[in-house]
Amino acid sequence: MSEPTQKSLGGWARDVSESARSLWEGMSVTLSYMFKKPITTQYPDRMPLPVVHTLPTRYRGFLEVDMDTCTACQACERACPIDVINIDLIRGDGVTTPKTAMERFDIDIGKCMFCGLCVEPCPTGSIQHTREFEGAAMAFDNLTLRFVPDPAKPYPAYKPPKGADAYPRKPLGEIVRKLIREWDAPAPAFPQRDGQTPRPGPAEVSHVPR
Repeated sequence: MSEPTQKSLGGWARDVSESARSLWEGMSVTLSYMFKKPITTQYPDRMPLPVVHTLPTRYRGFLEVDMDTCTACQACERACPIDVINIDLIRGDGVTTPKTAMERFDIDIGKCMFCGLCVEPCPTGSIQHTREFEGAAMAFDNLTLRFVPDPAKPYPAYKPPKGADAYPRKPLGEIVRKLIREWDAPAPAFPQRDGQTPRPGPAEVSHVPR
């Protein structure tokens, strides 16, 4: 047998040996899991601890507004770069009606990019990110959180005490959990002022075939 043939056979045998060793090393890792206890987690209903309790304190989840401490300054609305927050104000005489009240405070979490720019300028910490993140919905309009549920009952603006550097607030997440609807809930009608015809939600609009 010629010398070139001997060298090529030796290289072929070396390649086969290295391939077999590489295959065995890879399969040994895979096969080792056949004898280990499964680690599949049945999320979210069989978790030993709710997922929201395992997240960091400064996790940027759904936005929440405590209307009891909102000053109606609209700083958060102005800070939002994509117009996620919508606030409608009404003015009163300050005697029979509050000087400033909010008849609408909506946050579209389906559009929110969770940048946190709206949280920083809030003078009382009324608007905060929570650790809530589950909000799957069949109707996209259900992802709009309305912190003023009834425009006919506007929220008066909060007036901070002079010299105060801390403000009372409800436990973080308590408000927004009540606003998150079931995943298959029908879309709500858009809130209207008195004298206007309610606008139906997408689920209530009849589609006429063309």
